[in-house]
Amino acid sequence: MSLPEEHTESGHGEHHLPATEDWPHGFGEASWWPFVTAIGASGIYVGAALLVLALGDSGLVSTTIGAAATVASVGLFLVGIYGWLYHAFVSNFWERGTNRHSGRTLKFAMLLFLGSELATFGAGFVYYFMIRGTDVWLDAAIPEVWGSLVIVNTVILVISSVTLHYSHVALLNGKRSRFLKLLGLTLLLGIIFIAGQVYEYYEFIVHEGFTIGEGIYGSAFYGLTGLHGLHVTMGAVLLGIVFVRAYYGQYSPERHTSVSTASMYWHFVDVVWIFLVVVLYMGANLV
Repeated sequence: MSLPEEHTESGHGEHHLPATEDWPHGFGEASWWPFVTAIGASGIYVGAALLVLALGDSGLVSTTIGAAATVASVGLFLVGIYGWLYHAFVSNFWERGTNRHSGRTLKFAMLLFLGSELATFGAGFVYYFMIRGTDVWLDAAIPEVWGSLVIVNTVILVISSVTLHYSHVALLNGKRSRFLKLLGLTLLLGIIFIAGQVYEYYEFIVHEGFTIGEGIYGSAFYGLTGLHGLHVTMGAVLLGIVFVRAYYGQYSPERHTSVSTASMYWHFVDVVWIFLVVVLYMGANLV
């Protein structure tokens, strides 16, 4: 891969660019995409805080502002994730490909990332269980959240994990058509799950009046399920990128690191959801 002129003539020796087509052009070795992602992630918390203020009695901000800030931040976060992953992996692949050493590095990096995610969800669950162990929980308003919709959503997510597993198996066996079909089905099931969770929120907030401001259970419910929903959405972006790469023939039985790492992430969010269902949905009204 040839280096840009400004680097080859600068006298600093060779550099390894994360993506030669990165944005914005001329920024050098660094990339703006992680900053865009970080700003979007920070904005999600700001939007959630504005929503909590809007749902209170302070009257400082309107619900529209809080909702708009949250939606815009989620969109910015997803755009940042897409740009970061696409330019770091997809365009990079076309220029210099991957090797076995980088594959092991990426898998190890995913394991480290999942470790940090486990700590993040663990902190949320620790908060929830600590609250449940206090007298405040006895006065908490807990609506009936268990129903057919959460059952259907759970089945959909579990099936998507199964289809993704067998999609990966098909790739390892050299069955490209089956790999693409099962991968596409997995992505479709993930999108349906996200739509189902959005519909569930709509039913709770609009028809039942159960919002994030409805006491400690409301904050725990929307905080944990919303965090999980964001992770599923990010997983769908990952699978979307993998699907596009698969469509253009970038994977083979010998070259499938991105499929492996995306599968690790998707199975992780699947397990977290099952734990959420047991704790937040089924166990909410248990003393």
